[in-house]
Amino acid sequence: MKIEDSVVLITGANRGIGLAFARALLARGARKIYAAARDPASVTLPGVLPLRLDVTNQQQITTAAHEAKDVNLVINNAGIGHPGGFLAPDSEAVARRIFETNFYGVLAMSRAFAPVLKANGGGALLNVLSVAAWVNGGELAAYSASKSAAWSLTNALRHELAAQHTQVLGLHMAYVDTDLTRGFEVPKSSADDIVQRALDGLAAGADEVLADLLTQQVHQGLAAPRPVYLPQGQ
Repeated sequence: MKIEDSVVLITGANRGIGLAFARALLARGARKIYAAARDPASVTLPGVLPLRLDVTNQQQITTAAHEAKDVNLVINNAGIGHPGGFLAPDSEAVARRIFETNFYGVLAMSRAFAPVLKANGGGALLNVLSVAAWVNGGELAAYSASKSAAWSLTNALRHELAAQHTQVLGLHMAYVDTDLTRGFEVPKSSADDIVQRALDGLAAGADEVLADLLTQQVHQGLAAPRPVYLPQGQ
C-alpha cells in the first residue's frame, strides 16, 4: 500500500492510537485524512477533516461511506475496554457493549467500505487488534474476547477481499500508553512507535504487524509445549 498521496479514514481519530495514526500519515504525505470520532469537535489536529462517526451506528457508517467515496485506506482503530472477568455480575452487559464497538463496529465498517476500496483500486484495510487476541487472563476478559473475534474477522476479510486486491493488515501490540491503559502499572509502548511500525508494515505489503517485543514473544509462545494462553507454572 502506497501511503504517500493516499486518502485515509481513521475511526477513533481524536485521541490515542487514532490520533497518532493521523499525525504519522500527515507526515508521510497522505493527501486527505478523514478523522472520525463520535464528537467531531474533539478532533483538533490541523490538516485533517473531522467526521462524525459512531461505529455502533449503522446510519452514521452508511453516511460516512457515502461522504468519503475517495478513501483507499480504512483504519479500524476505535475500541473500548472494561476491567473484570466473565464471572462478574455485569459481565454479559459489559461483553455486549464491548463487542458492539470492537467486533461489530469493525465488521460494519469493513462491509460498508469494501465497495469504496474496490472502486478506488483495492487499497487497504488496517484493523487495530491486540496481543489480548491470543491470551486472556481475565483482567480484561470481554475486551480480550472481542479482540479474538476481531482477529478472526480480519483473517476472514483477508481471504474475502483478495479478489478485489485489498490489502488487509492486522496490527497486534501489548500495552500502549493511551487512555485505555490508564491505571495499569505495566511497561507501555508509545502510540507513535506502534503506529510507525504499523505503517512500515503497511507500506511493505504485510498481512500482520507484531509491533512490540512482548507481542512477538507471546506469538512465539503460542506454539510452546505449554502454550502461553494456558495458566503457567501449574
